[in-house]
Amino acid sequence: MPDRYDVVIIGAGPGGYVAAIRAAQLGLKTACIECRASLGGTCLNIGCIPSKALLQSSEKFVEAGHALAEHGVKVGEVGLDLGVMMGRKDKVVTTLTRGVEFLFRKNKVDWLKGKGRIVAPGRLAVTGSDGTGREVEATSIIISTGSESTRLPGIDIDEKRIVSSTGALSLDRVPERLTVIGAGYIGLELGSVWQRLGAKVTVIEVLDHIVPNMDGELGTALQRVLTRSGLDFKLGTKVVGIREANDGLSLELDGAERQTLAADVVLVAIGRRPYTEGLGLESVSVALDQQGRVVVDDGFATNVPGIYAIGDVGPRSPRSARPRRNSTRQRSPTAPASSRSPPIRAPAPTAIPKGSSRSSPRARPTACSASTSSAPMPEP
Repeated sequence: MPDRYDVVIIGAGPGGYVAAIRAAQLGLKTACIECRASLGGTCLNIGCIPSKALLQSSEKFVEAGHALAEHGVKVGEVGLDLGVMMGRKDKVVTTLTRGVEFLFRKNKVDWLKGKGRIVAPGRLAVTGSDGTGREVEATSIIISTGSESTRLPGIDIDEKRIVSSTGALSLDRVPERLTVIGAGYIGLELGSVWQRLGAKVTVIEVLDHIVPNMDGELGTALQRVLTRSGLDFKLGTKVVGIREANDGLSLELDGAERQTLAADVVLVAIGRRPYTEGLGLESVSVALDQQGRVVVDDGFATNVPGIYAIGDVGPRSPRSARPRRNSTRQRSPTAPASSRSPPIRAPAPTAIPKGSSRSSPRARPTACSASTSSAPMPEP
């Protein structure tokens, strides 16, 4: 007979692991399905955390080579040991992912290792890396599978010469010429890292400005700073194709004029898309919007009772899927009010033991950490 849980979360990223820990702290029998070898999702493993670690290390490299002399600090010739820098990045990642694993054990959250698929409302199949499978039942299911890098049509990513953000975090050498396709924050972060370490970086953006999802004045100021640091920008330019050349890769560009650009490594960073592949959402009729995101209401409930979605797999905010008043935009499909799931409820608390200090703020565990844990909760 399948194991039965109050809550099962699919995905152990910053949304999933916090939801799992908090649900367990509130007394719910909780499991979290994750197929990676470590917890933490994209953010801790191949996203926010390793990129920030490399940003800090590359900043130290530039500071040692150029900024200390004006303070009267002489360090001689500065060299780069990329292997050591990458090792530090990996150590930071391991420390934080093991911290999440510790909190799972401490709060009695079951880690179901494998890929999760919803086979019916309240029922999931988990397939391990070795192909073995099992089924579990849950009163409530939370989809927290996050997002993945958006692919550029006609361009194959091999994570060696044409890379996504994942490959750009693990290059084994500093490329002489790095081309970044996409001027969003991910491409600019990683482009800055490799420019600081010695690469000639060119950023190509189809729009006429960078960081298109942010304030326009901020983007203008940021471009000015990055240009001074050494990044080159080609705005209003589209990448038509990439082919192999004698000295690396050749990009065909279409902008104010047709031109080619040589590169050793190309980073494709044109955005991210919800990761819903293999979840079985079609079989249980979970509604998706035009961008492939799971549609939720103000309580993060989908149109299927008992199934919820949080994080990048759904709208950035449930309210963001709603049109403004008097707007002519088409409303995203939402569940009828009568069919929406109620909020997930924790069991009623038992009698407070005599002498308990539950009313004290220190006695209350937070959503992001266990109250008595000696290991800090990793920051998303």
